Amino acid sequence: MSERQAILVPQISSFPGHEARARVMLRWLVQRNIVEELATTCGSIGNRMGYAIAPGARRVVERPALLPFERPCNGLEIVSKRCIYTPTEGFLEEAGCPQCRQEIGEALFDSLEQWMPGHTDNFICPECGYEDDINGFLFLQPCGFSNLGFIFNNWGEAGFKKSFLDEFAERLGYPLSLVQVDL
Repeated sequence: MSERQAILVPQISSFPGHEARARVMLRWLVQRNIVEELATTCGSIGNRMGYAIAPGARRVVERPALLPFERPCNGLEIVSKRCIYTPTEGFLEEAGCPQCRQEIGEALFDSLEQWMPGHTDNFICPECGYEDDINGFLFLQPCGFSNLGFIFNNWGEAGFKKSFLDEFAERLGYPLSLVQVDL
């Protein structure tokens, strides 16, 4: 059985106070009994530490029977460093400018060499000169670029409810991208 991540990424490159906001969001998820309070080895990256799925997760997904309660990798991992979140299989690297509506994917993805180390948060459209946070551009497939990300390991098949995604975004204070990654 392959691993799949459902990643919630705020649509802002440099989230202000990102580590503090991560703690606030974790506390909210724990209080709602969506994830467990103490970290265990239920993650998939680095030291594999994450916050295991809890019974309340059934309330925030469309298909609760598909939640990974019996899988060893079932937890939430919070990333608080600058990362690029894209699907790993079949990602087309297509993007458009919200101003001129031209295809600018190649130039945008080439610019990630400047974005990743934090030299800039913005991208400038090579067609019309429009400038915005890289997350402000249009992507055919959901992806995200931020110093904050919430990786829900193997929750993707269950499908988050729109109401949960809306509340999550409201608590963060920024719109979200939901990136599905197959490992």
